[in-house]
Amino acid sequence: MRFATISAAFFLSMSMAAMAQFNGTAEAGGTTQSARKAPDKKERRDWPVYGGTPQNDHFSSLKEINRNNVRRLRVAWTFDTEESGGLQTSPIVVDGVLYGLTPSQKVFALSAATGKLLWKFDSGIHGTQPDRGLAYWSDGKGKDKNRDRRILVAVMNFVYALDAATGKPISSFGKNGRIDLREDLGRDPPAQSIYGTSPAVIYKDLMIVGGREAETLPASPGDVRAYDVRSGKLRWSFHTIPHPGESGYETWPKDAWKTSGAANNWAGMTVDARRGIVYVPTGSAAFDFYGADRVGDDLFADCLIALKAETGERIWHFQGVKHDLWDRDFPAPPVLLTVEREGKKVDAVAQTTKQGFVFLFDRTNGKPLFPIECRDYPPSDVPGEVAAPQQCLPAKPAPFARQLLTENLLSERTPEVHQWALEKFRSFRNEGQFVPFSVGKDTVVFPGFDGGAEWGGAAADPGTGILYVNANDVAWTGALAENTLAENEANSPKALYMSQCAVCHGEKMAGSPPAIPSLVGVGDRTSAADVAATIRNGKGRMPGFSNLADDQISGLLSYVMRGGARADESKELVSSEPPPPAMKYHFTGYHKFLDAEGYPAVAPPWGTLSAINLNTGEYVWKIPLGEYPELAAQGQKNTGTENYGGPVVTAGGLVFIGATNFDKKFRAFDKTTGALLWETTLPFAGNATPATYEVHGRQFVLIAAGGGKDPKSKSGGVYVAFALRR
Repeated sequence: MRFATISAAFFLSMSMAAMAQFNGTAEAGGTTQSARKAPDKKERRDWPVYGGTPQNDHFSSLKEINRNNVRRLRVAWTFDTEESGGLQTSPIVVDGVLYGLTPSQKVFALSAATGKLLWKFDSGIHGTQPDRGLAYWSDGKGKDKNRDRRILVAVMNFVYALDAATGKPISSFGKNGRIDLREDLGRDPPAQSIYGTSPAVIYKDLMIVGGREAETLPASPGDVRAYDVRSGKLRWSFHTIPHPGESGYETWPKDAWKTSGAANNWAGMTVDARRGIVYVPTGSAAFDFYGADRVGDDLFADCLIALKAETGERIWHFQGVKHDLWDRDFPAPPVLLTVEREGKKVDAVAQTTKQGFVFLFDRTNGKPLFPIECRDYPPSDVPGEVAAPQQCLPAKPAPFARQLLTENLLSERTPEVHQWALEKFRSFRNEGQFVPFSVGKDTVVFPGFDGGAEWGGAAADPGTGILYVNANDVAWTGALAENTLAENEANSPKALYMSQCAVCHGEKMAGSPPAIPSLVGVGDRTSAADVAATIRNGKGRMPGFSNLADDQISGLLSYVMRGGARADESKELVSSEPPPPAMKYHFTGYHKFLDAEGYPAVAPPWGTLSAINLNTGEYVWKIPLGEYPELAAQGQKNTGTENYGGPVVTAGGLVFIGATNFDKKFRAFDKTTGALLWETTLPFAGNATPATYEVHGRQFVLIAAGGGKDPKSKSGGVYVAFALRR
């Protein structure tokens, strides 16, 4: 493996002309602007599905923009949604029309060539959850004007079918053009909390969906469901928490299927249309960090599942984490590609993980294509908890994020920072992966709860078998604390807060800004009505608590607005409704290991971009991704930063990626060497996966820029398209 920190800095210092000379000629078929050829018929000109292709490989065969001319990219057009809140959306482009979402989940169509608005759909619902994309379906019959073409898009807990030409709901789909994801789960629909944050996948005339759910109890079951794309009627369900008689039922307590929740697909799926297989990565079961009520391996939580797309029958599965106590779910849709093994081509599926590993399987039967090694891990010391005695990780490729925090990996940004980090570090429990949390003592999670890999997913070059994956490489900590039986039985505001909110915002309401805001003093900056709406509907990464009754929400509201100060002692605030399931322990909150100035307390790199050859399992290159402008000005460059949103790889020899939180940059790297060839500053951070497409013989590269993850910067919602100057 070549770690290209010095190389990246070298390329940054080179002139554009020198970089062009260094990189030589473009790949076969690559052309300069002056020698543009007619598009190859084999080139995919659209970006018709989330992830670019049905293989979800983020790959484009377009090569008008290539190594030789990428430095001449200019803004072609912008579309400002005129909303704030941030964007995580990768739009789709079909027949010259771009379909996207605003921060509040309004849906729109633009001319992909000019950015001109064609239509906008407003459901009347103010979306507060991340919404990462849309799906397109066509019956493929008749002339263009007579075809049935639909945009399938989630707005909170509803999925709408919109006419692709007009944006109007198709009334024959579901009820007045939409279905409610809270239904068809075998439980009381109003009590379910589920949101469509990743787009559906399409197989023939089926729309297959997952959903984002609560991570505390009660939580909805994580069924994977397929609906008729024309009528909206349910065609099949796969129970990720198995019912009696179903495979995996024995890995849970007897009646867990009635009360347990999550084990859901929130990250999205990938379809092998030729084989009729849908690959489904699932999340952890609720409650994330204490599982005494779900003792067992908990199939099919934390799994990659191959299902028959037509019927939902299981073909094979692999469980990445048994009895998850760390929220170590699979965070992104898998990538389909073909690799070489012993001189033969093997169709494979690659799955990235929050821990920073890549699992690679034969996609037909689930056979691992690199050895998977299982080892023993320590038991839990928390009463009632039974951690899985073994966990399994791939022996190859090597992890793309660091696995064990040591004293020599602590920040040396200044001597004072290093000394502070050293003293703090020595107070933690720190033994690497799969160490169960203890009561009252913080345990290091490295890489942190957001990865390693995250929801942006990886890109793969089908011609080379090289996988490109960006990662976070910072440490977090967490611990458990005991709930008293009296608090649970009292159904008091404090008990509600500890069972429903402390998992994210922490016992002291400090949160982990900016992703998890602090609630300290929230009453001084936010109205009670807005806080109540957020509790009910959720916001950002927070799910809504539709399972809570009005008086429970009133009690929570009082507790939060008053900072917890004696708010739970008022008998009038004690709910008459049944309390949430009593848990003996709660999570004390997600805590990033940051120094006093807000920088990671571990040594750089804090974010990386890696190229991994999946034919051999060896690294081609690895570079830091992003930097802090204020540190760069002081000479601390190429530190990497936390990053969200994935890469795109092209036949023009390029890897495009935004993702970085603090520098607002959009970059193009040489896919062979990792050299930086072009960068520009966006109006807001591009925490989204780009798209690239062609209209009228001209290639565009587009990214949704909304920011929202830097507490020092405002958020927005702007789509920016780049093309070569004409």
